[in-house]
Amino acid sequence: MHLRLGSRGSKLALWQSRHIAALLDANGHTTEIVLIRTTGDRMQDPAYAATHPVTPELDNKGIFIKEIEEALLAGTIDLAVHSLKDLPTTLDERFALPAIPERADPRDALLCPDWLQLHTLPEGARVGTTSPRRVAQLKAHRPDLQFVPIRGNIDTRIRKLASGQCDALVLACAGVDRLGPGLLRPVELDPQHPEFGRDPHIECVTHPDHDHLAHMEQGEELPGQTDWIRERFDPAVLCPAPGQGALAIETLAHATQVIAAIAPLDNPTTRFAVEAERWLLNGLGGGCSLPVGALCTVRDGLATLQANVTAPDGERMITLTEQAASEESAEVFGTRVADHLASLGALALLSGEDVLDGEFAETLR
Repeated sequence: MHLRLGSRGSKLALWQSRHIAALLDANGHTTEIVLIRTTGDRMQDPAYAATHPVTPELDNKGIFIKEIEEALLAGTIDLAVHSLKDLPTTLDERFALPAIPERADPRDALLCPDWLQLHTLPEGARVGTTSPRRVAQLKAHRPDLQFVPIRGNIDTRIRKLASGQCDALVLACAGVDRLGPGLLRPVELDPQHPEFGRDPHIECVTHPDHDHLAHMEQGEELPGQTDWIRERFDPAVLCPAPGQGALAIETLAHATQVIAAIAPLDNPTTRFAVEAERWLLNGLGGGCSLPVGALCTVRDGLATLQANVTAPDGERMITLTEQAASEESAEVFGTRVADHLASLGALALLSGEDVLDGEFAETLR
């Protein structure tokens, strides 16, 4: 088949679309990429964002997919490639996700020119992020940190870090890995620098190169882009967003030939994990901007779901780790963990209410 892929125009979105296109080409199809500008792209402009705030209603509609789904309905594209964490937890019945390829590193990364880990950042350091989830969890560990609303695509944010608009940046590992895979190179520090002579943390090495990258068209790598990955956060410290690191391929629900062409790209293990995370988020309200972290891992057929709900000020946190029962579906598993979190006061925490004391005390800090 000849397949038209709808894609946003950022470097990362294009990498993702070219990656999927390469896999489809390898399966004997031909492809072309159609660029589409979304509401989410417009939100990267601070002036636009200031006059168009993200309300829960807008958040739940998927600000990065509205215009792309309109193109699917109009028949100008055959499929769309998304970062799964950008998708609403419930999909319009007119659409389907026939393939969720193997997931990349789902964790968050600390990028910083001069400091090596979160706990070594100087008091009052400015951390660039607009994510309520990251802000809430980082405040729980470092209440002294200041947070700067750094917006834009990954390369734009890294340039802002390089220009001194913040001292450190928190980004998804997968996005940085996809744009600039490689190994951390030593950074020469002044002998008077507090970090001078300290060995880098073991997680300073970036995610291993993927074999398919040799076949991809890579954009110009920014100086220091991968040098500055200082720490890949343990999920116990910074629990990632549901679906982070995974891609999703969206089609019309009735496009049987397109769905058949895409189906070989689906990874059942990744699909179970991210669907469990998304059903958990759905059970807590479904908004992409909620301070909810979730990571499901599957090893030797056993699925474990780690979840985190944090008050916006970082003062209270509920954490939970549960295993799926035998033959339990992702929907049942994720919903069950969401219900457990709700019973521990998660919904009250998300709404800004005080969480009950007593039996919930051991889950809070």
